[in-house]
Amino acid sequence: MTVTRSLVCHMNIVLEDGSTADSTASGKPARLNIGDGTLSPAFEAQLVSLNEGDKHSFTLEAVDAFGESNPDAIHYMDRTRFPADMALEVGVIVSFAGPGGSEIPGIVREVAGDSITVDLNHPLAGRKVTFELDVVKVL
Repeated sequence: MTVTRSLVCHMNIVLEDGSTADSTASGKPARLNIGDGTLSPAFEAQLVSLNEGDKHSFTLEAVDAFGESNPDAIHYMDRTRFPADMALEVGVIVSFAGPGGSEIPGIVREVAGDSITVDLNHPLAGRKVTFELDVVKVL
């Protein structure tokens, strides 16, 4: 797929309870590429008519935001698969080697003796979220 245009935006990702899950407000803005297949069609549809200086807020269901939670991405692993000195507690983010040298993050969901439950879903998978965009530049 070919990028048709890109938006450089400051972005807040807001959960249904009103809390902010992520924000670029105090850092570098995000670059959103339209047409490269990284964004869902519903997300891209919200971006196509935006211009520099626009502020736009929209809510997406889980399937159109970060996807539904996939039960196949939850793995039960033996403690011996982790470094001996690693503190494994619920909520700890662990990293696994993926294809081509990529890194796959996982969240420890449960520790039961030597059995560690790791969730490789995106942390916001399965959640309806609101995106608040402030378009800095259109490329």
